[in-house]
Amino acid sequence: MDSFLKTIQLPIMWLLIAVFVAFYPMLISIYVFLPLFIGLMGYMMINGIEKGRWSYIFVSLIYFINLEANLSLPFFLTVIATLLVYVLFYHNLGYFRRCAICAPVITVFLIDMLYLGIILGYDFIFQTQSIILDKILLYSLIVDILIVVIFV
Repeated sequence: MDSFLKTIQLPIMWLLIAVFVAFYPMLISIYVFLPLFIGLMGYMMINGIEKGRWSYIFVSLIYFINLEANLSLPFFLTVIATLLVYVLFYHNLGYFRRCAICAPVITVFLIDMLYLGIILGYDFIFQTQSIILDKILLYSLIVDILIVVIFV
């Protein structure tokens, strides 16, 4: 019985991940109070790059593209923000090796803040309004950091 549970566990996990990646961005477009998880998926992408896990990279890319398509955000700005944090800041966070939670929290915070800065710059340059700055974005940032603290 135990071997049966182990063999069925991996397909069920991938099914749940696929359902989350496919449908959660659609729910965000309907229920605006749900957190965006940009930092969490960005951290997952960075972990995938660091550890060579293509599944992490693929899941986070699909989530980002689906999120941007459902919320009518500019394409690939989340990926650009994540890769900029990885290139510019992530390797400098090696100083926090003793603190197991510091590097993930700082990485998620940097991804969220850099994405916010890029999207505000995009809105300023092209005179659009992609997002409305209010308490929902702060809520999304706090939930993003809490999820990383709980699961990392």
